[in-house]
Amino acid sequence: MAATIFIDGEAGTTGLQIKSRIEGREGLDFIRLEGDRRKDPAARREALNAADIVILCLPDDAAKEAVRLIDNPNTRVIDASSAHRVAPGWAYGFPEYAANSRSDIASSTRVTNPGCYAITSVAMLHPLVQAGLVPADWPVTINAVSGYSGGGKQLIAAFEDPASPDHTDEAFRVYGLGLAHKHVPEIQTWGGLMHRPLFVPSVGRFVQGMLVQIPLQLWALPDKPSVEEIHAALETHYAGQTYVTVAPLSDSLSATKLDPEALNGTNQLRLHVVGNAMEGQAVVIGQLDNLGKGASGQAVQNLNIMLGLPEGEGLDRTARIE
Repeated sequence: MAATIFIDGEAGTTGLQIKSRIEGREGLDFIRLEGDRRKDPAARREALNAADIVILCLPDDAAKEAVRLIDNPNTRVIDASSAHRVAPGWAYGFPEYAANSRSDIASSTRVTNPGCYAITSVAMLHPLVQAGLVPADWPVTINAVSGYSGGGKQLIAAFEDPASPDHTDEAFRVYGLGLAHKHVPEIQTWGGLMHRPLFVPSVGRFVQGMLVQIPLQLWALPDKPSVEEIHAALETHYAGQTYVTVAPLSDSLSATKLDPEALNGTNQLRLHVVGNAMEGQAVVIGQLDNLGKGASGQAVQNLNIMLGLPEGEGLDRTARIE
């Protein structure tokens, strides 16, 4: 029997990419609201309660409202917003996070899809904190750069459309200067940190792609771990995983640059450890497509797990904004 899917917010950046990854797949039927019906409360309520799985691609407040509209106990939800990422009763939709993560996602009626910056930061921090190499009370700093698609249609228009009231010719900008980015609580919670990390995001003049960096003063950490020990902890944690991989240490140490666009169109998250052993310094870097493993690809991976389907189904399709 086919599973019925309703993407609430199908017309947005993430919704369109999810649609492109799952449309036409056997065993999936779709509920679609056309035109004004997308904003009709009665039509939305009906669709939300008729679906086997609802995928929310909405702003936070609208996502919370959508959940309140669901009274069918059999309707399951994947929320791509940040509304429920640290909420009780919601499974964290990062299958590679822990040994029981896939089973938690598979059995849950409510799954929160991680944020792009957050999933990358958590992927780096969680294994290091678990291994005791980075203490839970360590003051963590995170720097990142994303393609402008991460800001949705408004930021895309600002970078691409000269007629946009927000049009910019900037090549690069740092933002979130109030140090209150919405991904920080998620990073702190799922990264296992006692204190809020200091997170400084930025956006560059490229459509999609992302690099997230966590610098580590190895000499100042309690056990003074080596670059090799940092790499080994990550490699051990993600051994055998398909969509989170750790680059060979020799490759990372010999690299002279990393391209934020290298994994565009994929559901891959690749971790790199670079460092200077003599100076006791290292940087852990996550490389991914902010719209792939950071959004639509991860949502499809979670959908597959929830439906008991092969985890990679639909993830070999290239999903990118041209």
